[in-house]
Amino acid sequence: MPHLSFTVEPLSEIIPAVRAALEGGEEVTLEVPDPDAGLGLYAGELYTGAAGPAGRHRPWSTWADLADALGAHLLTPQPSGPGRARFGLRRYAAAPAPDAGGYGADGDWTRVDKLEDPVLLLTLVEALRRIDPPAGGRVLALGVNSGRELNALALAFPERPTPDQDSLDRHFEVVGIDTDASALAVARGRFPRAEFLELDVAELPVPALGRFDLILALSLLQSPGVRRDVLLKALCRHHLSETGGLVLGFPNARYRDGLLSYGARMKNFARPDLSLLCADVTDTRRDLQKRGFRVFVTGKHEVLLTALPVGRRVGRELTL
Repeated sequence: MPHLSFTVEPLSEIIPAVRAALEGGEEVTLEVPDPDAGLGLYAGELYTGAAGPAGRHRPWSTWADLADALGAHLLTPQPSGPGRARFGLRRYAAAPAPDAGGYGADGDWTRVDKLEDPVLLLTLVEALRRIDPPAGGRVLALGVNSGRELNALALAFPERPTPDQDSLDRHFEVVGIDTDASALAVARGRFPRAEFLELDVAELPVPALGRFDLILALSLLQSPGVRRDVLLKALCRHHLSETGGLVLGFPNARYRDGLLSYGARMKNFARPDLSLLCADVTDTRRDLQKRGFRVFVTGKHEVLLTALPVGRRVGRELTL
């Protein structure tokens, strides 16, 4: 296993050396200045110890970003003498993405829990509290799959019982829509008092569904077969209440060998390319503003557009 040691070298020298080592094997060990010794410094700043120059500071977040950029896991760091730390990088396994086999209950996608992404968890709770649907209000979840993300409702509004709890007063009336019957079966097991329908969003509007105080759609609007402008028109005209709001998610990551890797990917591009993501987010934001909504854009691995009618007061205490 290759072993690389760095002290004051710039990142521009470290990257090619680490890349070459990973290309020659599955794993490489790096020994670097201990990031804990340089707390408060910015990445790349030089600092000195009692015996002279000690190294160039880089926080653990820098090494985590480098690992992901080179397609590798960051292994658990260990101390390596005074002011030094050692850690390994192991290349991602050549495994298919968890959604490669579809989104059914028997596929790898069932292993993914998006609410384990701390940024998404915090920004989704913030978005839900911005809209602040009334107690007993109606919630429409599009592309709901197995319903994991509905747990964010209980986190955002702990004082309001959700459909899987015993109390029937003041809870949200949740309707979930998806095209995968097996995933919906799992969702029904998780939320027995919610309603889950096997329905393609391309069929909306469906007058029988009625209107909702909150419409939630994560990682849906860029799906094949979904016409974003047509769907937004149907939702705003036929399924959103006069005071209701929307939370729309645009994926800006992919899952690789058990990890969430930052950045929207395009075929034949080695690095993330955000051009389509930015265009879709900008167009959707502009569309919603023309329809009389105030729009907030937040998030990292999933960019969230939160829209609520102009003139409606934003909910308070947004933080989880």
